[in-house]
Amino acid sequence: MRRVQVWRSVVGLVAVTWMMVSYGLASNADAVVDDRFGQIRTTLITLAVTFPIAVAVFIAAARPPNRGLFLRRVGKPAGALLALVVTIAAPRLATGLGYVTEETDWTASPGRVVLLFALGAFGLWLIPFVLYGIPLSLVHVFRTADIHETIPPLLAMLLVWEVALFDVFRGAYDSVPFGVRMAFLLGAPLSVTVLAVWELRRLRKRHGITLRGALLR
Repeated sequence: MRRVQVWRSVVGLVAVTWMMVSYGLASNADAVVDDRFGQIRTTLITLAVTFPIAVAVFIAAARPPNRGLFLRRVGKPAGALLALVVTIAAPRLATGLGYVTEETDWTASPGRVVLLFALGAFGLWLIPFVLYGIPLSLVHVFRTADIHETIPPLLAMLLVWEVALFDVFRGAYDSVPFGVRMAFLLGAPLSVTVLAVWELRRLRKRHGITLRGALLR
């Protein structure tokens, strides 16, 4: 499943890059990278909002004793989501509150020097963590399989259709031909849905794991 998911992501990235370059939506590689990071940011924000609601509905729908079991398992996925959100938000928070600006005099005091080295060390850790953590978090949907194995594919389907709906309302790819636009707007959610359904089917056929069994319904 992981190999198929990775290949789907690679093919999707290549296709989007081709479209953006071919139809003049991106003038260079930096514009493509900015667009993809913007999409990732939108996905993370959507997931941060969807995650607690979807998991709460899943747990509330389960019958005892699974309800209490799932509730006890929420800690690690919630911690993974919180860690990534805090890590990404920390630099913006520091600049937004005025602790760091373009005019900051780092030699004004010993405390400023210490802060400079601390921020440098944090930056050296932050970059590889974000580059590694974001794709891993999205592939594993923030370790929600720790709660139950059926949650990642279900949450992935919900998330990708939410992002697609957001793209429709914000007018993504408006300047490309209608057919191409529909292909790219629907390509991601349809492909993710197919993979999610396939994963749920494999869980049922190979391991006897079903949503109904998880909820004791």
